[in-house]
Amino acid sequence: MKKKKNLFERFSDWATHATGSSAAFIIATSTVIIWAVSGPIFNYSETWQLVINTGTTIVTFLMVFLIQKSQNKDSKAVHLKLNELIASHKGTSNRMVSLEDLSEEELDQLAKFYAHIAKLALHENDITCTHSIDAAKENHASKMKARKERQDHSDDDKTESTD
Repeated sequence: MKKKKNLFERFSDWATHATGSSAAFIIATSTVIIWAVSGPIFNYSETWQLVINTGTTIVTFLMVFLIQKSQNKDSKAVHLKLNELIASHKGTSNRMVSLEDLSEEELDQLAKFYAHIAKLALHENDITCTHSIDAAKENHASKMKARKERQDHSDDDKTESTD
């Protein structure tokens, strides 16, 4: 299933790895130190300043696109892994697959729903108890019904004992 990467993808992977290395940091730091030390030699001229400004601007400009490419790929891989976990687990909601396609407003509404689930979970005695988006209200209603039935039985027992 592994497909051969195109030239840009291979370069992007290599460059992302290389620029995130200790060696790259040392090279960048050395460049700045050499530039700073050379200031007196060039009388701190505008050209001397322009060299570092231009160099850092070009590197920054290119790195933005390189980092974005890398982040897009990593993000896609993480989403696919999460989708696989969601799809393969019996207790999860398949509505969670591809949430990244929802609008910001829809994501905010979903976040409010999960905040509500978190409030429900505060009332649980079992910290391992979880709710999927589809089952949360049903589970909560079922638990409340069972709790009420237990309380009713307890009340009945108290009534019988006083008779």
